[in-house]
Amino acid sequence: MTAAPVISVRGLRKAYGATEAVRGVDLDVRPGEIFGLLGPNGAGKTTTVEILEGYRGRSAGEVRVLGHDPADGDPAFRDRIGIVLQSTGVERHLTAAEAVALYAGYYARPRPAAELLELVGLGGSADVRVGRLSGGQRRRLDLAIALAGSPEIVFLDEPTTGFDPSARRDAWGLIRRLADDGTTVLLTTHFMDEAQVLADRLAVIVDGRIVAEGTPAEVVARVPAPTTIAFRLPDGAVPPADLSVDADPERPGRFLARTEEPTPLLHRITTWAVGAGLALDELSVTRPTLEETYLSLTGHAPEAEAAPDPGIGRRRRGRR
Repeated sequence: MTAAPVISVRGLRKAYGATEAVRGVDLDVRPGEIFGLLGPNGAGKTTTVEILEGYRGRSAGEVRVLGHDPADGDPAFRDRIGIVLQSTGVERHLTAAEAVALYAGYYARPRPAAELLELVGLGGSADVRVGRLSGGQRRRLDLAIALAGSPEIVFLDEPTTGFDPSARRDAWGLIRRLADDGTTVLLTTHFMDEAQVLADRLAVIVDGRIVAEGTPAEVVARVPAPTTIAFRLPDGAVPPADLSVDADPERPGRFLARTEEPTPLLHRITTWAVGAGLALDELSVTRPTLEETYLSLTGHAPEAEAAPDPGIGRRRRGRR
């Protein structure tokens, strides 16, 4: 992907009085990619996204989204983006089909409500009132509404909250298909597996600054962490001391080794086991995960609750 970025940010700052929520963020998002923006609550993530959407003004810096300055409030810009908020105010008395049709009417290139509902897996719930939909179904409806105008960029804020594992996988497939069809996706999520599976590139923001950026693999590589080799031996068998393998204190008969050079150590372990005529049962090699890297970078678990970004109020869906 070598085309000019569809989102370009330089030196972005946002202050609320004496509190600076965003402190010099630089960011590029390319056409058709899924870009993940990660960070604990209060890190400046939501403020940054709201500035990109045109919902919130900035204190300093340059921002271009699809060639527009979002702060201008240009209707032509609004017509080219879709947004899935963390919480929305879709009218509960409308049916799902009526809600989608209502919002589709705001756009110059609306997609048919029936097509959108089928796309997000709500085809059988078109006549169900919004107030009677489950939490996961309402999130699907939010996504259908975000796609109502055939947007070029979709902002997805925690899009799979309330989904069961099967529904999350279905949503991941839909998001990937959107990107494959050329839609750019900016994703915020607290699910690290979601970011690792979906994001082509991602950035981690902490205290208003980006502390890591790249592909998920590149971000994981930024923070050195050992790989874990684990295996089980027959009763009474013990690895030689020169392998530097420790007994698992929680699982008798199982052994663990942690190393930043897993390939030579794994070779030594398997060579010893073959020579000793021993089977390495339950052998596993676990590399550092994005979640472990995130914890190291932020000091927060992905689910951690913290103070919200200052100045953020509840947004209701609609044309601003």
